[in-house]
This record gives sequence, structure tokens and C-alpha cells, in this order.
Amino acid sequence: MQSIGTHLREKSLYALSFCSDFLLTPDDTLVFSVEAYGDEKKARKKALFQHKFSHHNLTVEAVWPGLFVDKPGNYWDVPFSMSLDLASVAADSGASYRICAHHNSGSPERLDSGQSDGVPASLLPGLSVTSTFSFKKNIELWRNNAQKLRMVQPYDIFLSNPHVSASGIIGAAMTASFGDSSVRSQIADDDPEGFRGFSIRAPEVKSAFLADIFASASFTAQHGNFQRLFLDLTRFHARLDFPSGSKFLSGATHLAQDFFNSQQPNLEAIQDICPNATLSLQQQIAGPFSFRVDSGVAVELKNQDWNIRVDEPVFALEYALQVLGSAKAVAWYSPKHQECMIELRFYET
Repeated sequence: MQSIGTHLREKSLYALSFCSDFLLTPDDTLVFSVEAYGDEKKARKKALFQHKFSHHNLTVEAVWPGLFVDKPGNYWDVPFSMSLDLASVAADSGASYRICAHHNSGSPERLDSGQSDGVPASLLPGLSVTSTFSFKKNIELWRNNAQKLRMVQPYDIFLSNPHVSASGIIGAAMTASFGDSSVRSQIADDDPEGFRGFSIRAPEVKSAFLADIFASASFTAQHGNFQRLFLDLTRFHARLDFPSGSKFLSGATHLAQDFFNSQQPNLEAIQDICPNATLSLQQQIAGPFSFRVDSGVAVELKNQDWNIRVDEPVFALEYALQVLGSAKAVAWYSPKHQECMIELRFYET
């Protein structure tokens, strides 16, 4: 009880937010919010404007100061950040694009130390414009068309059709940056060993242009209609991400050369062609209760003890509410971050 009381007195656990949402027209929305955190002396303000076109969505957002988190999990305080985002309406299959302009001003600082060392490129002062073009294709390999149980409502309509499906995405990303952010680029942030895509840099005028291709493939298999009381739902999902096509092609080229020259494959080249994998498994326990685990899986060939690393697993217990067709209460726990949360989710696919 003493330990629980100590945690409850931690100021960082508490926050207070005021938000106003104005529906200007049927297609225009203006949102303004003010947030105050228990461990911070200054309030954070945000203004957001959204407009819906027939096939596009426009979003303009400004935050001062902004709170951001980098890939390792460090929190950064940015004095002012503004973004403009124009994206095509997402579709199940076909082409799509997104154009985003992002501007930062001021010197970012880490919340825990107040230091400015190791600032991610995406948070440095300057202007960056990123364009993403992609093509997505969905393939349904199998679907069970057998009749469901009569007069029995599925616990979740999105989990009531046994099937096997696959999908693939291929695209290209281009970033033009100006200012301090041009020294490094958001595209290159994910590859600390060096960016290998197409690049043009002009340090004398603090500008740069970077481009690369990416790809992703996913596989989903489900058994059961989620109608019966026991073991009527088993769902598996796997996704493979290739964030840098140039890095993959470079590794594949080196491996081909090693093969034709009858040399031992280079471990670094093998590492370059290995994708980032994400696995998810959901199993019904009884009635509306089901257990789910999501985790990333990474290959580390340089680690001689164990080449497979489980990356940020999340364990969840879900309870289907059987309202609105698809609604559930989710209690999840992350061992790496030592945090848990209870959420209400609606229409999650």
C-alpha cells in the first residue's frame, strides 16, 4: 500500500485538458485545446483545422510548445511546431498519396534532462516537405461462406468471417528540407548506419533532398465466427516491413556477389535484407473474452548468443461489449515500458 501511495503522488501521472470542437461547416472543423501536466509548469496549446474534399483530406495543425517522442522513447519539448497535411482518402486497394509540410522553430530539449544533444532530425528548426506515393493490393485467398449460427449475434462483426488474406504495399518517399533539419533527414533517422537512397545535399544553403522506396507485405488468417462460447476465434496476423528499398537492394547485391565468387555471405548484407516483422495472435478464451499478444520480431545476426529479438511485446485481454456491432474494452500491458491501460475501442479492424 505504501508503494501504491508513492506512485499515486507522482505528479507526472496527472494531466488536465480543455478542448473545444467547432463545426464551421459540414466539411470544416476547428479544434482548440489547452493541456496542463502535473510535472510541468507551462501549458501546452494546440490548434487544428480540418477540411474534407471529395477525395482528399486537408489538416493544418499548430502546437506550442509541442511534445514529441523519438524512436528510443525519449520525450522532447519543441517550442513551436506547425504542419500542413494533404492526403488522398484511403482505399482498400489502389494508389494513394500524401504531402506533408512541417515547420519547427526554437531549440528542442529533452524533458528528463533539459539537454539538446541527440535531437532527432525531424525536430530540428527548419522546414521539411515530404511526399509519399504508394500502391496497395489486397488478395483474398480463402473465405468460409458457410452459414453462421442462426439467432446468435457475433461478439464482433469484424471478427465473424473466417478467411485467409494477404496484402502488399509498395511506394516511394521524398523529402526536401531547409534549415537545420537539412543536415539530417527524417527518412534517414531510422537508419543510424547511414542513408543509402538517392540524396542531394547543399550544406552551404542548408538544404537537402532525399528519396527512397519502401514496401510492406501482410498475411492474415482467421478461424471461427466468434459466436460460440468457447474457442470460436483464432486469429493470426503477420506484417513484414522493408523501410528502405535501397538498403535491401544493396544487401541483395552483395549477397549475389558473394554467392558467385563462392565466398562466405557477409552478415551485414544478410542483416540489410531482413525485414522488420510484426506478429499478432488473438485467441478466444470464453464468451466475449479473448487474449491477444502483439510483438515485433527482429533479427540480430551480430548477436552470437541469440539471433532473434522480441521487440516491445504487448499483452492484452479484450472483452467484446456486443454493442454497435463492434465495440470492446481492452486492458493491455507493456513489459518493456512497464505501463498498462484500459481502453474502449470501436470499429477496430
